[in-house]
Amino acid sequence: MQSTLASLSSELAKLVEEFQPYIVAVHARGHYPSSGVHWRSGIIVTADHTVRRDEDIQVTLPDGKRADAVLAGRDPGTDLAALKVEGLGSPAPQTGAGDQAKAGELALVLGRSPDSGPNASLGVISAVSGPWRTWRGGRLDNYIRLDATIFPNSSGGAVVDVRGRLLGVATSALSRIAGLAIPASSVNRVLDALVTKGHVSRGYLGIGAQPVGIPDAWRASLPLTAKSGIMVVKVEAGGPADRAGVLLGDILVSLGDATLEEFEDLQSVSDSGIIGKQVKARVIRAGAIVELSITVGERPGK
Repeated sequence: MQSTLASLSSELAKLVEEFQPYIVAVHARGHYPSSGVHWRSGIIVTADHTVRRDEDIQVTLPDGKRADAVLAGRDPGTDLAALKVEGLGSPAPQTGAGDQAKAGELALVLGRSPDSGPNASLGVISAVSGPWRTWRGGRLDNYIRLDATIFPNSSGGAVVDVRGRLLGVATSALSRIAGLAIPASSVNRVLDALVTKGHVSRGYLGIGAQPVGIPDAWRASLPLTAKSGIMVVKVEAGGPADRAGVLLGDILVSLGDATLEEFEDLQSVSDSGIIGKQVKARVIRAGAIVELSITVGERPGK
């Protein structure tokens, strides 16, 4: 038993040593830094919620030296930010293993402190599921929940499984119950947008809405199978919905091919591929189905 634990301990220490050249400390907020991963050549990825300023950002490199960083872009929806830093070595090896995470397996959260150097915490991957939309409106390719401790300066660090595969980036800001690993595939998808245009484009209808139950009589007469829809409680003047003729009190029941029953369903329009396209919306108005065509805009404010 003792030799088994010693062997495991040794292997974990080797993983920390193997990945520490790719982990930096990020100085972009007061009090204490966070961590970041050298993800692509000259690009550091970190947790967006730890980047509290757009300028005067520095990183502490693995050799202990500090370097200036430029904010290339940020996406609060997925809690990712990209920093450009000159003079970095080779980026972390990409294995695309985020979609191979399994519940019950061990994983390390790797960060860096400018004072104590590399830091690590070990835990179990406590849950894994398919695509998941964050409470901030971003989409992750997989939901990977960790029971490993994410220390205050570890957010933005690397999540590595015991096989030495880079699963993703650690964050404590996307779930109220536990830390998560932002999957590597999601990091790469978001990073493509951040490097090229500084933000992730998301669709925009220009409405305020809330879910509402559909009376059984309406469901029988229209007919509809859904038990709820999305009631429009605000229409922004001049916005996409306003131009399409959406009115206060309309109940959205479908948008394109998607049925709308919960507010999360409405967030599906945030995918950038729908921006600028005309989609058919079906609404309940005064007890009847009305069809409208909405040209989806791009959400302002990045």
